[in-house]
Amino acid sequence: MSEHRRKPPQPQGDGRAAARRGQPGSSAGRRAAPRGATGSPSDSYGPSGPNRYEGGESSYSSRAEARRAAQRGPGNRRRAPDNGRGPGGPGGPGGPGRGRADAGGPKRFVDYPRFDKYGWRRWVPSWRLVTGLGIFFFGSLVAMVGVAYAMVGIPDENAAAQSQNNVYYWANGEQMVATGTGVNRQNVTIDKIPKPMQYAVISAENKSFYQDSGVDPMGIARALVNMAKGGQTQGGSTITQQFVKNTYLSQEQTVSRKFKEMFISIKVGTKLKKSQILQGYLNTSYYGRGAYGIQAAAQTYYGVNAERLTASQCAVLAALLKGATYYDPAGNESIDPAATASANLKRSQERWSWILGEMHKDKHLTDAQYQEAIKKYPKPDGRKATKGMTGQISYLVDTAKKYVLTHSDISQTQFDQGGYQIYTTFDKSKVDDLNAAVKKIQKARLDPKKRDLDKYVQFGAASVVPNDGAIVALYGGEGYENNHFTNNADTSGVPVGSTWKPFVLAAAMEYGTYKTNPDGLSPLAKYNGDDNLKVRKPDGSYYLNKDQSVFRQRNESDHAWGYITLRKAMEQSINTPFVQLGVDVGMTKVRDVAKASGILPDSMSQDLNPSFAIGTSTPSAIRMADAYATFAASGKHVDPYSVTAVKKDGQEQSDFTKPKSTSALPADVANNVTDTLENVIQNGTGENAKALGRTAAGKTGTTDSNKSAWFVGYTQQLSTSVAMFRENPKDHELLSMNGTAGVASIHGGDIPTLVWTEYMKGALKGKSDPGFPDAAKIGVLQDEDGAPSPTPSVTITPSETPSETPSETPSATPESPTPSATNTCNGFSWKCDNNGGTSTGGSTGGVTLSPTASASSTKGNGNGGGLFGGSGG
Repeated sequence: MSEHRRKPPQPQGDGRAAARRGQPGSSAGRRAAPRGATGSPSDSYGPSGPNRYEGGESSYSSRAEARRAAQRGPGNRRRAPDNGRGPGGPGGPGGPGRGRADAGGPKRFVDYPRFDKYGWRRWVPSWRLVTGLGIFFFGSLVAMVGVAYAMVGIPDENAAAQSQNNVYYWANGEQMVATGTGVNRQNVTIDKIPKPMQYAVISAENKSFYQDSGVDPMGIARALVNMAKGGQTQGGSTITQQFVKNTYLSQEQTVSRKFKEMFISIKVGTKLKKSQILQGYLNTSYYGRGAYGIQAAAQTYYGVNAERLTASQCAVLAALLKGATYYDPAGNESIDPAATASANLKRSQERWSWILGEMHKDKHLTDAQYQEAIKKYPKPDGRKATKGMTGQISYLVDTAKKYVLTHSDISQTQFDQGGYQIYTTFDKSKVDDLNAAVKKIQKARLDPKKRDLDKYVQFGAASVVPNDGAIVALYGGEGYENNHFTNNADTSGVPVGSTWKPFVLAAAMEYGTYKTNPDGLSPLAKYNGDDNLKVRKPDGSYYLNKDQSVFRQRNESDHAWGYITLRKAMEQSINTPFVQLGVDVGMTKVRDVAKASGILPDSMSQDLNPSFAIGTSTPSAIRMADAYATFAASGKHVDPYSVTAVKKDGQEQSDFTKPKSTSALPADVANNVTDTLENVIQNGTGENAKALGRTAAGKTGTTDSNKSAWFVGYTQQLSTSVAMFRENPKDHELLSMNGTAGVASIHGGDIPTLVWTEYMKGALKGKSDPGFPDAAKIGVLQDEDGAPSPTPSVTITPSETPSETPSETPSATPESPTPSATNTCNGFSWKCDNNGGTSTGGSTGGVTLSPTASASSTKGNGNGGGLFGGSGG
């Protein structure tokens, strides 16, 4: 083993340099010990001590300990001011002032970061600090809970019963009606509430009511977690919490409201008896139909006082507490289209049965009582008109209320508590004119006492201002006082038939067909108008029925039209051209145009089959009037609205600004649709509207099996839709109108057009006739496959029609191409309805041009459209 050589002794020096050069006794090649580790006088800022290399006893037993001492001592680069600390010194082992705080360091109330630690240890709190902070925060929390508990009050069910009227105003600011819930609310004591009613809500909503403290911590936790995730709030509230919410809090779902609800519920649970809480809950809950409290609900649904309710009836009323909109057997389609009478009745019956079963399971009903209660579902009474809610007023209020609830954060509970002033767009004179028009035509044409087929006929109508969206008038039905509670102006379910065709034409002019894309199609393009035609897909194949046979589209009559222009097809409301056109354009584009014009997606047929093009969708009268207003406004669309302002306590509520105008269609497209629909009134199925005596455009619509008939028309000032249908009062299914009014079938050009014309005469009386903007030439002439190609030799004269088909009827006489018609068209105008080799000229086009033939085209045998249904004019 080789001997380690030692480094020669270096000169002694003061300070760090000497320490770095090495001290006596250090090993050669070894790193010098940190200052203060050897005890050398030159290696310490304090008094000298024995040196281990000189035979004295070392203060440290190892080199690691020496390094730790160096890090703690003043030799460390992160040292504190000189305090003489060192082995044997004041700061050394056994000397005074071992802790730094005693060696002149700062004394702090909270030692954090820790003064006597280095590196990451400075940031690790001591157990004293952790314990102190825990005690501090826990004490603060207890104090805050105590303050919150002391500050909240106990709700008063009698104060909650104080409600005010809501006042509605006409567009001119005059009061329309004052209606509210104050007359339909009355508190009763717990002894007047039957035990089955008490047990029904306990079994259904809070089985532990008599044992719990008033709050459900797990339920609140679930709601908070779900709200934090942005999802729907979940149930789980106790009856006590529901009572608090009914009387003391808003219906908003927020974290702060949940905490407030918890504090109040805890206090209520400690201050009130369970019977008082249950009484308050049943007296403040909403049961639908404007009924607050069990007494009002008993009178509204069963016409008896609460104490006379049976166990079976109690279960029905308890079911309403889950949501009256969806559990009232009468339905609430005006609030949600899904809340139909049939769907609600089914939901009510299922929950009624379940509640009775729970009551039996919980020993609140004996076997005999349960069997008696479950024997038959006690169907509630129908709706009743409230004071002032008669005639059309009830439907106007219904429409305005629905608009308020869907366009603001005002809950139905808050709204029904009253105190609001609602300013509407309804024009009293126009509402009266529309109601009078319906009654006049109804009286003249229908006689339900003499004809059974005249029974159950209903009307719905709406009138909207183009380029504004204001609903100025509507007709919703016979009135609440006549037990008609469905607003026919604002409900879906009645197919619109051929009034849908303008959307198909608009889509063709805007987007073109798969052959012309990206160029639009001209309304003078020709399509086959014959009856019973196969419908061709873009790939050349044909649509099939379910039995794999070829589907054929039917017209309302079997007249052989041949290849005619789309303008002519619209005039006579012929189905086959528009079904094929819809396929060529693409039904998704037709749907998009309808949506942009104002039709709600959920009212459109979800099956984009060929018959989608001829009106299988079921938008409301309000939405149809609004969509046609888009054509009247040269493609500008504004959503329909019925409320201009809502005030409470003198303060105007937000969110009731007028909807903004959007560009739904190119102006040229909209103006060409209008031009085509003008021709429907002048020469086609809407001729009855010519009696208006001013420029107007419109379209008739009749559906398969003659179950509904429409007319939608407009001027630049007003767009109005009128629907007519028959409905079974029991199941609300549509009935055929074949034979109604003493005629073979009802068409949109008949009674609905007469109502429209009568109303528009009064509504526009004294107004100017601005006409419509001129329609510029648009699109390319791309005829359907198979259409005859015109040749240069073809002229617009009766003698140049040698190719007329044998299907031409005797009524097609040479009178059709009259000089006046020819002069109007001149044979060269782009609006001329020339049909190539089969045309006889003139503005009416086609081969059967006499009034007799034209009229017969709208009164066919009413045959349907096969697999996909059909419609006509």
